[in-house]
Amino acid sequence: MNRIQNKACHQKLLISISLLTTILTPYFVTATPPRNLDKTVNCEILIVGGGLSGVATAYEGLLAGRTVCLTEITDWLGGQISSQGTSALDERPTQRAKQFYSRGYLELRNRIQRKYGKLNPGECWVSDLCFLPRDAHNVITKMLKDAEKQGKGKLQWFPNTVIKDLQLSQDGKIINSAIAIQHQPAKNASPLNTFTLSQTIEDAYSYQNSSRFTKTIISFLPKQSQNKTSKWYVVDTSETGEIIALADVPYRLGIDARSYLEPSSSSTSNDPYCSQGFTYTFAMEATKERENQVMPPFYPQYAPYFSYELARLANFDLLFTYRRIWSPQQGKQTKFGGVNFTTPTPGDISMQNWTWGNDYRPGTTKDNLIYSRQELKSTGQLQPGGWLGGLRTETLRKGEENSLAYYYWLVAGNTDSQLGAGVKQPQPNNRLLTGFNSPMGTAHGLSKYPYVREGRRIIGRPSWGQPEGFGIWEVDISRHNYNDEYYRKTLPPNMYRQLKATLVGLEGTSVIMGEIPPDKAIRRRRSTIFPDAVGIGHYAIDFHPCMVNSPAETPGNKERPGERRGAGNAYPFQIALRAMIPQKIDNLLIGGKSIATSHIAAAAYRVHSFEWSSGAAAGTVASFALKQNIAPYQLVDDLPKPEPQLQVLKRLLEQNTNPTAFPDTSIFNQNWEDWK
Repeated sequence: MNRIQNKACHQKLLISISLLTTILTPYFVTATPPRNLDKTVNCEILIVGGGLSGVATAYEGLLAGRTVCLTEITDWLGGQISSQGTSALDERPTQRAKQFYSRGYLELRNRIQRKYGKLNPGECWVSDLCFLPRDAHNVITKMLKDAEKQGKGKLQWFPNTVIKDLQLSQDGKIINSAIAIQHQPAKNASPLNTFTLSQTIEDAYSYQNSSRFTKTIISFLPKQSQNKTSKWYVVDTSETGEIIALADVPYRLGIDARSYLEPSSSSTSNDPYCSQGFTYTFAMEATKERENQVMPPFYPQYAPYFSYELARLANFDLLFTYRRIWSPQQGKQTKFGGVNFTTPTPGDISMQNWTWGNDYRPGTTKDNLIYSRQELKSTGQLQPGGWLGGLRTETLRKGEENSLAYYYWLVAGNTDSQLGAGVKQPQPNNRLLTGFNSPMGTAHGLSKYPYVREGRRIIGRPSWGQPEGFGIWEVDISRHNYNDEYYRKTLPPNMYRQLKATLVGLEGTSVIMGEIPPDKAIRRRRSTIFPDAVGIGHYAIDFHPCMVNSPAETPGNKERPGERRGAGNAYPFQIALRAMIPQKIDNLLIGGKSIATSHIAAAAYRVHSFEWSSGAAAGTVASFALKQNIAPYQLVDDLPKPEPQLQVLKRLLEQNTNPTAFPDTSIFNQNWEDWK
């Protein structure tokens, strides 16, 4: 009898352990590495992603005297301007003229100018500052070393490193540790950057050594402070929101459903599979003699996609100089399509980033690049030890092929998918720049990582006016004329009334109550002013829409209908602290493109100066929170009531020349039409 009772008790114990494991699994997103850790590293701020936002976070953390750990999947710092190759700064004329940027971004611009002895060594016409990606990494590396020395902080920089697992506290509110994998070439293997990302990404996220890589397994832990407490902040500045996905905090991906906050949405429901296109950039050099151009075997598959897009852009020299990043001698002044530029000369180098060219724009469940939460679960990437970066490797590969095919189209193609026959002429006096000393620093000539315009975007914590979670939306920044007939006819009457009430400020209640007709209310002509603003940005709402059919290069394929409706000019805008604080986890901050913006707003919140400003805010907030022993969410949880500590933080940002608002921002200044 006792044996039977013992067996029953044992079974109950197993069932209890099983239930306990099921309950606690969401709180312990961790796995035991297949071998012992190689090293343990302590830090006060762990930054995941070495793009501009991550670099800016480190810069401010070091100036504040913090111990900073910075990881990056490639071996270059700078993201957009280095490893992603988009080394032509996207800026708006008024902000550029006033030089109204974060202090680190201004320092970066100044150092690049000093490097070349002039502001625009490429004489590009898309920007005032176009330069070589490899130089950006070197400039940023020196910037961080100088910040480390000046602020007496400590930088621990981990190139070729990815986060594999997280360990959360039992209540799921704190990241206690993170396990990372750093890779280096295995003995007798090819050097780094020999192979494309699609060929190496899954290996990079694997614990096991391989024929290509030797792995170092690192545990990141919080640094113990002088009072013997261990606190730190993890900042996700990765290009796609990797920690957001791995920690499984609420987020959005792709298109948001049409609403009074997102009235130009192309869909009445959410669509996580249609996000903006991504681009593998490359550099090409103008040559004096004709080059032998070799057609890639996959060229016929992608050729039906390529185009100059518009007749006013159908000029090779115009396209070449658009993002020319190096020009040793000046060509002749010319003009095409209303644009003045100097013609290319031998030795000129152009970086290519073109919508109907090396943009790859998948948008279906068959080929989307960034896996949705459902896809991550079904592929096992949210299981302990299952994380592989959250991207579809096959789509990365096709983006790489598309880019190399586009180069061949530029130099040898004679078709145009949008403008028809007789427009495109071969341009054989050019060569693709490849090799470890090339502008992109890769044997194949493509950027080390694709330029990703849109990743996972967190849903902020419930806030007044947004009980389902804070976000920055289309109506917060767009200059659209919402009196347009489209909105009156497309939006339901109640939604249209809410839209107009949101845009008119003090008259909003009267519009909602029906006392003022929606079309008679006078709308504000500025962006939303956030009481918790910690940074700034200004750029147009610029779309590179997904394509309707799969694969994206299908002959005759079209852009997703309605996606460009939300595109257009935006007012100078702010970065709200609430947009940087995720739900569930208290010591996680978000920077860069993964802050809480909508699909349409994200099309403006993605360029270089914004990324830096958001990172400067993240570094300052993390340092401030450590010093004051206060969690970031506690700075905003009583809004719209006064938040004294928030005001102290905002004064600190302003004192450090990291602006939180544009000049003359107030509820009384309703007209920002002069800001171009």
